[in-house]
Amino acid sequence: MTVQVLLVEDDALISEALSLALADQGCMVTQAASGEDALAILESVRVDVILLDLMLPGMDGLTVCRELRVRGDLPVIMITARADSQDVIAGLEAGADDYVTKPLVAGELAARVRALLRRAAPLRRCFLQVGDLLLSTHEETVSRDGAEIRLTRTEFRLLAELAAAEGEVVTREQLLHRIWGRDCFGGTRLLDVHIRRLRRKVEPDPDCPRLVRTVRGIGYRAQPRP
Repeated sequence: MTVQVLLVEDDALISEALSLALADQGCMVTQAASGEDALAILESVRVDVILLDLMLPGMDGLTVCRELRVRGDLPVIMITARADSQDVIAGLEAGADDYVTKPLVAGELAARVRALLRRAAPLRRCFLQVGDLLLSTHEETVSRDGAEIRLTRTEFRLLAELAAAEGEVVTREQLLHRIWGRDCFGGTRLLDVHIRRLRRKVEPDPDCPRLVRTVRGIGYRAQPRP
């Protein structure tokens, strides 16, 4: 199936070159030169994933990403010219699922897109549980006492991987590989930010997590069902 990509990049030359390169990788690309254009396009065009430059005229990439998260869980890969940790963390905190730094390599970017869109195929059971949370793997929803807790696709997959382990430790390397398709080198802050975001949504007290627990130096474990 062709992946529908919305590329939000204000540099016309970069946008055109990257669109052609991604087309060779099996993607169909729609281009937007600004955040405002991107949000307007989404009203009428079906998109599987958004590639979002942080440095945009008018509405910047962080603001666009926050608006996208208000609207739903559409996967977002942010594009940044700097690998500075604060830039990356700011983008992930705004709701991005992954990040890439310029200069961009189309083959790597396409692989990131495919990894992000991958469903949690190994999770064969229809329902999983973490403490008092019920996960539906078919609908990709999480609820507590019948009330749904809204997660992004990446946050859901992260929680589902931990739930499937039934209280056993899942290493950082395993989580990075299963969800983002990479090893831990350079990806630890990606995982750390998503764990922090997940805890804010599912933990009664995110500063004292009991559902998603850190196993120092190894990885994470989920609280088993009661």
